[in-house]
Amino acid sequence: MPLNETSTAILAFMNANSPDMGAITAQEFRAYSAQMLQPADPADRVVSQDVDADGVPARIYRCEEANGPQPVLVFYHGGGYIACGIDSHERLCHRLARLGSFAIVSVDYRLAPEHAFPAAVDDALIAARWVAQHGAEYGLDTTRMALGGDSAGGTLATVTAARIRDEGGPAIVHQLLIYPGADMIAEFPSAREFAEGYFLDADFSELCLSAYLPNSADRAHPWASPARAEDLSRLPPATILTAECDPLRDGGRAYTDLLRKAGVPVEYVEYPGVFHGFVSLFGAVGEADEAVAKGASMLHKAFARAGRNAGHEAMA
Repeated sequence: MPLNETSTAILAFMNANSPDMGAITAQEFRAYSAQMLQPADPADRVVSQDVDADGVPARIYRCEEANGPQPVLVFYHGGGYIACGIDSHERLCHRLARLGSFAIVSVDYRLAPEHAFPAAVDDALIAARWVAQHGAEYGLDTTRMALGGDSAGGTLATVTAARIRDEGGPAIVHQLLIYPGADMIAEFPSAREFAEGYFLDADFSELCLSAYLPNSADRAHPWASPARAEDLSRLPPATILTAECDPLRDGGRAYTDLLRKAGVPVEYVEYPGVFHGFVSLFGAVGEADEAVAKGASMLHKAFARAGRNAGHEAMA
């Protein structure tokens, strides 16, 4: 299926107004993307608080009416490891928190090229552990904790889940991975098919990878390409959402298959007619509204199961 009508119009506008990705620096793209911030919807009724997560800036979002501890999603933003931050994804975090009735801690990990690999990976783990250790002080139910993110943030989420498994706690009940980059080495058909004109084009991808992974050998490291990990077993159940017209689509499919072969429960949904980054366009792109609702629903169910299991254990 080709791009749907709405996606075609949005991409045409973006392509006509975006800089030449083959001639721009990481810092220039960061400044360009900062101009596209969209405010959160006050109707979501979410309140926020900035915190220092052991040296990593973060922002806690809680539903306005919450009168007790809420389960928590630790969220890592996308942006190719070179751009975006808490503010760029505040609108999405507000909506996820509202739809799923959970709290979110959005992590402002360090960006490349100023801070190359594995700085973002280390920040992601530090922040998750801080949430587990201190979240209760901020109204978070740290016994029900998930990891998630979009694009580069989706990669950081699943890499953090693997590091937590290998390096000791805390317990993670679910992963929400929105068009993650799972393999920085493989040449998938979708990467060739959507190499130009679909937002995440080949030039932009190379700009991001060169900045984040200046040592090309690191692209095969499982902290950069989680699909290349020797062991994917015992990871938390995952929801993986991808876009049909996305260079990363086939990598998301392949990672889904690898997780399932390793015994990890995965729900995979591919949204037709849309491109990389579409989830942030909820309110304008129908598939984005569906995807945000799906992600929120899967997390809500995972948190509910974790709560029931904890109750059963307490009664045993």
